[in-house]
Amino acid sequence: MDTNTELLNYIFQNSQMGIQTIGQILEIVDNDSFKKQLESQLKEYREINQKARNMLTDLGGDEKGISQMDKFKAYIMINMQTLTDKSASHISEMLITGSTMGIIEATRKIKEYTNADKKIIDLMKDLLKFEEKNVESLKEFL
Repeated sequence: MDTNTELLNYIFQNSQMGIQTIGQILEIVDNDSFKKQLESQLKEYREINQKARNMLTDLGGDEKGISQMDKFKAYIMINMQTLTDKSASHISEMLITGSTMGIIEATRKIKEYTNADKKIIDLMKDLLKFEEKNVESLKEFL
C-alpha cells in the first residue's frame, strides 16, 4: 500500500471510529446542550470521513474500515464505562481521552508521512485541529 493510501485509510478509520462512538453515546446522553455538542462533532466526523473516502476513490484505492472486532471492543468499552455513570462529565472525560489519543496519533502520522500528497496531509491536519477543538469544547462539560 502506498503512502497516500495508508494515510487516507488512517483518516478514514479514525473518523469512522468517531462516528460509531458518538452515535452510540448519543443514545445514552440526556443533557440537551451536551447532545447538541456531540451532534456537531458527529457531523464533522462524517464530513472528514467522506472526504477521505472520496480521496481514496480518486486514488483507485479501497477504504479499509475498522474491523468488526475493534467495533465490538469499542461498543463493549463504552457500555462498561457508562454502566454506572452516564453523566455528561464522565462521558466528556471518556471522549477527551479518545480525542487526546487521536491528537497524538495524528501528530505522529503527519511527521511519519511527510512524502504524502499535500491535500492528504492537509486533511490529516484538519482532523488534528478538529480533535484539538473537541478537547476544548468538551472541557465545558467536565
